[in-house]
Amino acid sequence: MGRPVRRRRAWGRVAAGLVLVAVLSGCSTITDLFGGDKDSMLPDEPADRLYNEGVYLLNEKRDYKDAAKKFEEVDRQHPYSDWARKSLLMTSYAHYEAGAYEDAITAAKRYLTLHPGSQDAAYAQYLIAASYYDQIPDVTRDQTRTERAIAALEEVGRKYPNSEYAAQAQRKIEVARDQLAAKEMNIARYYQGKKNFIGAINRFKIVVTQYQTTRHVEEALMRLAESYMALGIRHEAQTAAAVLGHNFPDSPWYKDAYNIVRSGGLEPQEDKGSWMSKAFKKIGLG
Repeated sequence: MGRPVRRRRAWGRVAAGLVLVAVLSGCSTITDLFGGDKDSMLPDEPADRLYNEGVYLLNEKRDYKDAAKKFEEVDRQHPYSDWARKSLLMTSYAHYEAGAYEDAITAAKRYLTLHPGSQDAAYAQYLIAASYYDQIPDVTRDQTRTERAIAALEEVGRKYPNSEYAAQAQRKIEVARDQLAAKEMNIARYYQGKKNFIGAINRFKIVVTQYQTTRHVEEALMRLAESYMALGIRHEAQTAAAVLGHNFPDSPWYKDAYNIVRSGGLEPQEDKGSWMSKAFKKIGLG
């Protein structure tokens, strides 16, 4: 799958507020309080220096793993600071770029827990969704990650409908739903090839009722006409062809469906009581 985050813009927005300042006087260490060999204890590095080193590694070196370590060090050495807040989100993004998706998800979820009202919360939620989305497997494999991606992408639109990420999330939802429809089509074609027409119809029905906006619905209707004709359920075969022709008159799949019903001496004719007619009326097609 393609990379869902526009790299330079995405992290640049988060880092845009960065102000390079000369920091801080020295920090107290444990040895200041309890004594000991001060030379053996290194003082904390200034937060802004660590942060800027992480940005440099991210932007100039494309060294995402080491960048993530720098951002994590900000949080470790300077917890609860504004630099730690920024660094936590950058940690998620750096892990995402490195392909360490579970680490990216963990960091983004932690960010949302600690800073739910932040102006960057929408971006954190989008990083979670993008991390799942980039792990969508091919259609021959289990689609649990696809379902997780859709759920996380829907959360972006639900919680942050006015953010710039909502539209991006919606486009990715459509791609992910197409993937789920393709999985159902694969299984249905397998059943049809084995002449298990009832099993095939049940799977094609999922595509027609749940994934009508995907590119697979036209073929699913044609295959329904084919399967119903094979079972001798002629009125449903006629309905499948009629619904296909009415909603997708220029589809090459309609020509196939038309020829299928014509081979039985029939014409496409819609049964208004059929589940196919009802399914398409439900979304305003047909």
